[in-house]
Parts: sequence; structure tokens; C-alpha cells
Amino acid sequence: MQSQIADLIETLIQEEHSTEAVRQAMSDLSPDDVALALESLPLAQRKQAWESIKTANRLDILVEMRGESRQLLLKELDDVEIEALFSDVDAEDLLEMADSLPDRLVDIALNQMDNKQREYYQQGVVYDDDIVGRWIDHDLLIASQSIRASEALRLLKKHTPSYTDMIYLVNRTGRWVGCVKFDQLFKAQGHDPVSSLIDEECPFILASAELTKASEQLERSSLCAIPVVDDNHILLGRFHAGLAMETWRLENEAQQMSTAGLNEESDLFAPVPRSAATRGIWLGINLLTAFLASAFIGIFEATLQQVVALAVLMPVVASMGGIAGSQTLTLIVRGLALGQITRSNLKSLLSKELKVGVLNGVLWALVIGAITLWWFQNPMLGVVIACAIILNILMAALSGVLIPVLLDKLKIDPALSGSVILTTVTDIAGFVAFLGLGTLFLL
Repeated sequence: MQSQIADLIETLIQEEHSTEAVRQAMSDLSPDDVALALESLPLAQRKQAWESIKTANRLDILVEMRGESRQLLLKELDDVEIEALFSDVDAEDLLEMADSLPDRLVDIALNQMDNKQREYYQQGVVYDDDIVGRWIDHDLLIASQSIRASEALRLLKKHTPSYTDMIYLVNRTGRWVGCVKFDQLFKAQGHDPVSSLIDEECPFILASAELTKASEQLERSSLCAIPVVDDNHILLGRFHAGLAMETWRLENEAQQMSTAGLNEESDLFAPVPRSAATRGIWLGINLLTAFLASAFIGIFEATLQQVVALAVLMPVVASMGGIAGSQTLTLIVRGLALGQITRSNLKSLLSKELKVGVLNGVLWALVIGAITLWWFQNPMLGVVIACAIILNILMAALSGVLIPVLLDKLKIDPALSGSVILTTVTDIAGFVAFLGLGTLFLL
């Protein structure tokens, strides 16, 4: 598949590409693959490539594009093109794009929807991006609890949505009363009431539940989909395996991007000023932390002037602390994301990480101390750096546990800012320990 996407990119980037060549290259690709290819083009060529796409396929591709990429493309289209593009948009697609669309374009799309789709949109838009209620799938098999098995089977023959392995039953008021799995329906007699086939253990999800929690619940259920209800148990729709997989994919991508201070919605070829501004903020934060570490080094200026070897070895101390801390930080951030870390097990986890720090600290302190003794022929210098390594790795373990937990309590993404704070702490702790011990024992 990657080679097919690469071929499409090569076709699109050719200045004299033909519409037929583009459509042929797209023929075996899904909308998200085509969206990825478009996002791989410089902005000047993206609009030209867009014109080569079949009109019927454009909306599906637009939905799959990243938020910033979608914004940049829509800026190139006039109102007539946008109205044509949104003429067949449904509530689920509009909810997917709403955060990256100006209100004017949302209104254009809503004005072209039928009443049912507009109602679905109004129900979903009140929920945040990380809540199930925003991403409900409304394409599901619903039946009255009073029908018989033969009627349910006729309903099944008419239309079976993807990720479907059951029929959802409701009463006269639309309240969900249970579900009937297909295997039970196929075994039943035609005259059997479907209410007698209800799976008593069928789970449900509240529309106010978090997406990640809903995905975990679906995974544990071994079902293709789970019904979604409101607080009054009115059936709103369903949450299926496709949505769950998309949730995990986006969550993983967001964490990877956030470690570099970037947004997963960022466009590869976003305008230079916008990209520079986004990244410049984190460069500025990093600069402040670097100056803070330098200020602590300046306190020991006299020591460095007399013992030049300390300046040579300082990066070793900082590096060991940084690596040890990032290992712990990664472990804790993952634990927080999976809900594994609570107040009850935090103390045990901290104790375990400190023990790991002691073991690794002593081991590598001996190695680095021996190398330093061989290099500089100064036993006391070897002792100083060995002690500094132990102290800094312990500080790294402590910080690697407490910093992400504290940031999580403050509702700040630890994957986004934890590494910046951790690096600052381990650098300062390492420099103070190393230069402080050097001042005490080498002067």
C-alpha cells in the first residue's frame, strides 16, 4: 500500500500529469490514503491535484485530511465549489470536520442537510472531541421489542451495516431494552418473539463516556459494536470497532507529535510563518530552561577555571540523568494513558523506580568512575563523578515519576511538556551535584 501511495504522490507532483493518470493511480486506494498523498504535496500543487479527483470522491477525501490541511485546501475553493462539496455531507462527517471549519462553512453544510441529519449534528456537537456522544454511528439495526424472529430476519436481509452482529431492541418511547445477537436469531423459530432472545449480558455505553474508556469496554466485550444511550437510556446509536481503532490510532499519533510540541493536525507543507510560530514557542521554552541550567553552572565558575576536567565531564553527568529520566517518564506517561496509575499504587511504583535508579546508578557510576580514573589519572575525580552519577540518576527516577503525575493532576498533557521539565531538572541536579562535589573535594 505504501508503494501505491508513493506512486500517487509521484503522479500528482508531475507538472503535466493527466486527470486519467491521477484517477488510475487512485483507483485502488481508500480515501484516507488519497488524503495522505494530497498532504504530501506542496501547497502550490495541492489545488491542481484536487481538481483531478472525481467530484463524487472529494468529500470522503476531505473528511480524512488533517485539520490544518483541510483548512488550507478550503481557502482555495470559492463558495460555489464548497456548496457543491457539502451538498451530500452527513452529520458524522460534519462533526469530524467542524473544529477545522469556520462557522460560515458549517452553516452552508447545515443548510443542505435534511432534518434528521441536522438533528444528529445538534446532538453530537454538544460533546467534546474525546467523548463518545460526538462520534455516534447512527447506521444500525433497530427493531421494536414486540416483533417476532421472522420479522427481524426480514429486517436483516434489507440492510446490514458494517461492524454489525446484533439487532438493538427499543420500546415505544425509543428506550433501549436489550439486544439480540444474530446467532440466537438464526436458531430461533419464526414465530418466537425477539424479546425472548435478548442477551441479558449485553453491555451499553453512556453518550457522556470518554472515547478511550469506551474503546476499552468494546475490546473487553468481544462484540463488533455496543449501543450508546443517553442518561434516560434512549438509544442514540452505537460505538463500533472501526471507531475504536480510529480512537487508538489518533491517540497514539497525538502522543508522538506532542513529545515534539506539535499538533497531530499539523500540515506537512503548512505556510512557513505558521510552522515557525508553532515550533518557535517550544524553542523559546527550551531556551529559557537552557539559560536556567547555565545559571547554575555559572555559580561554579571559579571551580571550572581551576579544574578544567570538570567541564569536559559535565555532559556525561547530564546525559546519563536525561536518559534515565526519559525512560521512567515514558513508562509513567503510558501508565497514565492506560489508567494504570492511581493514588494507591503510586508509592509502590516510586519505590520500585528508585530501586532501579540505585541499581543502575551504582553500576554505571563504577564504570564511569573507572574510565575517568584511567583518562585523567585522578582517583578523587573518579569518585566525584561516580557520586554525581548516582545522585542524578536517583533524581531522574524521582522526577520521571512525579513530574508526569503532577502535570496530569493539573490537566496538562505530560507527554507534551514532561520531557522539557524533566530535562531541566536532571541537568540542574547533575550540574549542581557534580560541580558541588568537585568544589568540596578537588579544591
